[in-house]
Amino acid sequence: MTDLSRILPDFPIGRYANLLPAIEKHGLTTADLLTLQVPDIGKRTQLPLLDIKRLCAAVLEALHVDLGVSDKQQQQQQQQQQQKQDAKSDEPKRSVLRHTGSELLAKPWNAISTLDDDLDRALGGGIPTGYITEITGESGAGKTQFLLTLLLACQLPPPRGLGRPALYISTEAPLSTRRLSQMLANHPYLSTLGPSERPTLDAIVGTVTPDLESQDHILSFQVPVEVSRRNVGLLILDSVAANYRAEFERGPGGGAAKGGANLAARSHELVRLGQQLHDLARKHDLAVVVANQVADRFASAKSSASLLPQGFSLPRVSQESPLAHRTRNNLPLAPPLPLHLSGLDPPSSGGTTAELLRSSMPEPPPSEPLAPPVLLLDHQQRWFTGWGDEHPYPFGGGDHNLKTPSLGLVWSTQIAARLALFKRPVYGRKEVLADDEGESTTTLRNWRRWMKVVFAPHVPGTGPGLEGAVEFEVTMGGLRAVDRKKQKVKTKGKETEENGEEEGIET
Repeated sequence: MTDLSRILPDFPIGRYANLLPAIEKHGLTTADLLTLQVPDIGKRTQLPLLDIKRLCAAVLEALHVDLGVSDKQQQQQQQQQQQKQDAKSDEPKRSVLRHTGSELLAKPWNAISTLDDDLDRALGGGIPTGYITEITGESGAGKTQFLLTLLLACQLPPPRGLGRPALYISTEAPLSTRRLSQMLANHPYLSTLGPSERPTLDAIVGTVTPDLESQDHILSFQVPVEVSRRNVGLLILDSVAANYRAEFERGPGGGAAKGGANLAARSHELVRLGQQLHDLARKHDLAVVVANQVADRFASAKSSASLLPQGFSLPRVSQESPLAHRTRNNLPLAPPLPLHLSGLDPPSSGGTTAELLRSSMPEPPPSEPLAPPVLLLDHQQRWFTGWGDEHPYPFGGGDHNLKTPSLGLVWSTQIAARLALFKRPVYGRKEVLADDEGESTTTLRNWRRWMKVVFAPHVPGTGPGLEGAVEFEVTMGGLRAVDRKKQKVKTKGKETEENGEEEGIET
């Protein structure tokens, strides 16, 4: 431990004089005490595990005090400030957790703007602090553009931002600094700000976590220190499903037992991740925003049968809750045995063979009643996926296929708000030359995108389908809401004016 006195000169070495010689003998450094597990250190040094644990905790706390991010130091400062305020005021003390409903409503809350008034209006002012907000959607729906906008808006002073830096954690591609610079130069609001007011790339800290182990290490050790040191106001995880899919769905082995073990382990890790992010959001009053992927969802064959051609059927692939599945395990009765094997006499005039067989067989156990439809996952997920309230059948001519956010019900219970992004292709006709003759073909012209609030604690959710959703487009400067009604009015006015000029009519 020759480097302990150099790294932490004020560390009380005398309290651990019986441990330091053995640790120094085996060549352990201060970094080893902070990174290695306590049992591993105990195997190498043959020291009591409890004493090693106390030493590691003391070294970590001393390092936090030296960096100025110690929780105990902050608590002491807060207690001293509270004592000074209590000494000046004669009012009785009251717990900060005991507030009336009117006080909570009147208390101002902080939010990060999307830099578009229509989108902010749909979100109730923006992305709130103190909560975990998820943005889910297909690839190309605009999730990354949404996140990059928040990285810049967080640095703006209130009410558009927090006046604080942002932290970006990527599990797939690194942070696109070129796109951030493009948005800074072309956004109609950001481009008008002065040099001292404009957001900068220096106030955005980015890192990449290629696997679940590095992600857990960064969120457990590096993120709390970075948030406290820089006063971070926004934490982004893009995306939350990538590492969990790679860790628990693509591993070696298979079978039902292996799949059940992976599902249980993944659920445990998701709850742990949700608790980590929730603690960071509440403790430091920052906004936590995560991007999530989606998967295809299939409706039941029973519900789709009415829309299929006669004589055509599909296998049942509907998802059910465990309670609903339990009530559908009634096995069919075995076929009756032949007479020469059953030991029955030949049929007489008093009854038929079927009646004799029925009377000789034991009564089947009473079957449980079928589960009500509310226990079906097809019914339940309409309240938390964002796609469940669309047309229930994929053959019903819906606007787009049914999707469901990744990581299932367990992750849905860990977030406070979910925003769903939709996209739809726009096709058009194009004239092409073929064999010296012109012909028309259909090509993809553009994409239309919408944002809807599935659920949130501060604003009501939008209506079913795309009812109430805000249409937006991705421009050089970022996100911009689109009002189709105004565009139609302008287009009609322009056509009327052009026709009037051609016909000589005053408009």
